[in-house]
Amino acid sequence: MVYKKFLLSILAVYLAFRVISCSPGVVLREFRSDGCSMFIDRSLIDDKDWCECCLSHDLAYWRGGSKEEREAADREFRECILQMTGDGHLADLMYEAVRVGGGPYFPTWYRWGYGWKTMRGYKALIPEEEKLVQDRLEEYFRDSATDRCSRQRKAIR
Repeated sequence: MVYKKFLLSILAVYLAFRVISCSPGVVLREFRSDGCSMFIDRSLIDDKDWCECCLSHDLAYWRGGSKEEREAADREFRECILQMTGDGHLADLMYEAVRVGGGPYFPTWYRWGYGWKTMRGYKALIPEEEKLVQDRLEEYFRDSATDRCSRQRKAIR
């Protein structure tokens, strides 16, 4: 009986979250990046810096799309880390972390498709959504004289 009440409570919270998060029309938030979510953006020991890899990866995750697009974004992320650092272990670690923790069904700020107001899951973008993405990216690059990675680099020099 307690187990049933617990499950019903979880279901009620989930449904409330879904109802609250639903809104009419297609809403895409402005692009924001936190760099390497919950991980460092550069080496604390030497001059290796992989912040741009995380920024590019955030752009893909913000946009979202199909399951295949996420897999491609994660492979490109791993390759970028490897090119920037030459460290296969670090590249594999970061790749595995995004594969495990970046799914579209987690209500996190860094999930696949985090730019959309509602959780979309894996869903290819339609032309109207592609246009919204392009418009938001133009705004971001026009209004951001320097990106997060550049600002951090300046702060430590």
